[in-house]
Amino acid sequence: PISVARPVDAAALRAGFGGPLPDAPSPPSEVLEQLARAAEPGLVATAGPRFFGFVVGGALPAATAADVLAAGWDQNGFNAVLSPAAAAAEDVAGGWLKELLGLPSGASAGFVTGGQAANTAGLAAARHHVLAEAGWDVERDGLTGAPRVRVVASEERHATIDRALRLLGFGTRAVEPVKAGPQGAIDVGDLARVCAAGSGPLIVCLQAGNVNTGACDDLRAAREAAGDTWIHVDGAFGLWAAANPATRPLLDGVELADSWACDGHKWLNVPYDSGFVFCARPGVHAAAIAYRAAYLTGAGEVSGMGDLTLESSRRARGFAVWAALRELGRDGVAELVGRCCLLARRFARILADGGAEIANDVVLNQVLVSFGDETDAVIRRVQDDGTCWLGGTTWRGRRYLRISVSGWLTTEADVDRSAAAILRLAGQ
Repeated sequence: PISVARPVDAAALRAGFGGPLPDAPSPPSEVLEQLARAAEPGLVATAGPRFFGFVVGGALPAATAADVLAAGWDQNGFNAVLSPAAAAAEDVAGGWLKELLGLPSGASAGFVTGGQAANTAGLAAARHHVLAEAGWDVERDGLTGAPRVRVVASEERHATIDRALRLLGFGTRAVEPVKAGPQGAIDVGDLARVCAAGSGPLIVCLQAGNVNTGACDDLRAAREAAGDTWIHVDGAFGLWAAANPATRPLLDGVELADSWACDGHKWLNVPYDSGFVFCARPGVHAAAIAYRAAYLTGAGEVSGMGDLTLESSRRARGFAVWAALRELGRDGVAELVGRCCLLARRFARILADGGAEIANDVVLNQVLVSFGDETDAVIRRVQDDGTCWLGGTTWRGRRYLRISVSGWLTTEADVDRSAAAILRLAGQ
């Protein structure tokens, strides 16, 4: 059987790509043959059914083909002048996404690279709004001399929130941490305490889908606790829970937030790179992100595309998103999310029956598994074995195998085979 991943000789891999830059041109077919030969030893089957190391999916057939078309068309997704087709695809797909994710229909939708860009853009909009409310034009005057902005976030927030705060000039010391409950969701009582402990411009960061446990913050209660301030929801994978009736209650109140971050290359299973930022105030979104230049037609008019994302020249990633949503339909997205959650619970049940400790309530697609002092050794054995691939994490001072089930190809047979391999290797 083909290994999901295998040990790599990094020097040999680089040598396959190496050598002097040739002087003469080469036929494209020859170049592609050389590329495939050089890359093959270092490829990881992340798109396959037994890769559980990160919350990533394998690209759906229609989405993959759409990306090939997009590359061939070579459309610049900056605005509707450069590509009317790309603009129309993003407009329609953005509306479908908002409907599936339970977001306000009037929200803006920016097609970004992933969760990091989405969190950065969403928090840029938040920065603009809370400082404008305080009488400060941050786009014109910067942060020097500006009113201090308080950023309240869970102690178990994703690291991309901190990096966004660094990039936006707040710095990580701006964060006022809130305690998390037993499963990693924000402690709403402590959120209310922290929010009330200070004054001035305030941004609250919530989470849909804890990166370790899958737990979702109580968004409705958090809105009530935070009051009338900007709420940003980091929902890189957890926001997709809204697309399935069984998991939708986990996101009750999601529409009450002001901005949201989500990934397409996770649970929607579209090719890299693909993410989304949504904002309930499109004008604020554009004011924080857009720029104007004499040669740009229609810039700064909240037309979408480049006015809502951090890139100017960018590929038209909306084509693949549109294709994935057409391929799956509403029912298919719901089934994909629901099936992955069921498979994650199956994983947990088999491993627990085999003697492993399951640390979290498996509410979505994340499973934390402990084999005590042998956990890291088991991770190494599993990765070397190649039946499946998963990584490790540290949660609340303990080491765990972290299993993420989000690929459209994964079946019960894949889970059973992978769990059996994990238990066999743990027995060594």
